[in-house]
Amino acid sequence: MSSDQFDNPTRRTFLRRAAAGAGTLLGAGKTIAAQAQAPAIVTAERLRPQITSGVMSGDITRDSAMLWSRTDRAARMLVDYALTPDFKDARKIAGPLALERHDYTARIDLRGLPVNRRIYYRVRFQDLVHETAISAPVSGSLIIPGGTARDISFAFSGDEAGQGWGINEAWGGYRVYEAMRRFQPDFFIHSGDQIYADGPIQAEVKLDDGSIWRNLVTPAKSNVAQTLDDYRGNFSYNLLDANKLRFMAEVPFLVQWDDHEVRNNWYPGQVIGAAEKRYQERALSVLAARARQAMFEYNAFRIDANDPQRIYRAFNYGPLLEVFMLDERSYRGANSPNRQTANTPDAAFLGAEQMRWIKQSLLRSRSTWKVIASDMPISIVVPDLNPDVPPGTFEAWANADNGMPSGRELEVAELLRFIKRHDIKNVVWVTADVHYASATYYSPERARFTDFKPFWEFVGGPLHAGTFGPGEIDRTFGPDVRYVSIPKDMPQNRPPSDLFQFFGIGKIDANTKVMTVSLHNVDGKNLYQVEIAPEV
Repeated sequence: MSSDQFDNPTRRTFLRRAAAGAGTLLGAGKTIAAQAQAPAIVTAERLRPQITSGVMSGDITRDSAMLWSRTDRAARMLVDYALTPDFKDARKIAGPLALERHDYTARIDLRGLPVNRRIYYRVRFQDLVHETAISAPVSGSLIIPGGTARDISFAFSGDEAGQGWGINEAWGGYRVYEAMRRFQPDFFIHSGDQIYADGPIQAEVKLDDGSIWRNLVTPAKSNVAQTLDDYRGNFSYNLLDANKLRFMAEVPFLVQWDDHEVRNNWYPGQVIGAAEKRYQERALSVLAARARQAMFEYNAFRIDANDPQRIYRAFNYGPLLEVFMLDERSYRGANSPNRQTANTPDAAFLGAEQMRWIKQSLLRSRSTWKVIASDMPISIVVPDLNPDVPPGTFEAWANADNGMPSGRELEVAELLRFIKRHDIKNVVWVTADVHYASATYYSPERARFTDFKPFWEFVGGPLHAGTFGPGEIDRTFGPDVRYVSIPKDMPQNRPPSDLFQFFGIGKIDANTKVMTVSLHNVDGKNLYQVEIAPEV
């Protein structure tokens, strides 16, 4: 946003605010002097913008980072940042305007930042009418990993506030964020389902043992999201959790979307069928446009000036690591039996343009490790069980036939073949979506399709949602499932209080270049760990 986009509040708006402050009732028993002073104090306080949703950093790359925050009125974002927590010799920036048309969110791109140094920042907002009215600061910090002198670590997971499991402050809120924070990762890959726009939250849920799970509820979480403000309200709901706010202030986010940012299992061009009664707006392309805007507004997301709708992107951290974030929602064909025999648009998952991008990006990468963040797993079968789709319809890559690649699997085969033929080394996949954690090793000697190099895939999640699974495994690419985080016969949609919430931690040793990946539960307990030596 630039200053010429500023919509100046009217004098009438200011006078209304001032009158509201002056009209605040005083408690009984105050002195006459206190009563005389109080209206002015209250008015001054009311003029100060408030930061409503903490601060966040994200989209960190070689020497830059996005900072994000939100205020409660039209105001200018002010940022200080320094290399010491006392903000000695801080650089001060008058940032963009937070305006109503973006729900009073603002973000700024910091450039020329040092690598492997903790950068401390604080955000304030300045009222646009009274320039001396400035919010209290909210502080955060970040590290941009890079070079070869220091280890790199990252967390990954997804699936947040789904199946009616919201913020239960008596239970501790989104406890998984505090567990991840204790690992002090350099950044966090949020692998989608940041919100459950199609999942209303009730105030109380009765658990199997008869006890009551009590949710914090807001108007936006009381119905399915359809308007832009509904989607915004879903994102702001998750920012009511103290654990997430603390994590956001210390760990940069890399985000992608999956389906529940819009509606379960959606695809472009879909029209919600008559069997789904909750929606008045039935065009998924309309809902998706609103959801995408809200997602951009509520994340520290660097918008591509040449393609402002683009979600797939890469983040280079020098010789040790590059991360590739896919978009498996915007370019897919319709969900179907997924058995097409040719790689046609109706079988698309990434689409032709994104496929060219990921191939060339992997080919150009000079980093030892290439992490592909895929919001959906490769071999776990995910059926589309929405009431308005026919049986035998699939949502993810796999189609449960265990045979040669068909349907969306053709894109997987194309990418894996490209990686092998160009001898691209050390590719690891991380994902979420299925609401349990797993570790899978793929090798051609076990597969029907064999033209690929062996690789690992790690699944995290849910962060805070119902636990499901384990899912059926499609054998096309030779998966060897080394670990599953839940019992095979576990009842479905387990609440967070059952402790089946999961995340992963990846760590690259700067000396040996070995990547260690571990899977953890909501309390941080190490459930599975593997060391992966780099191919040289």
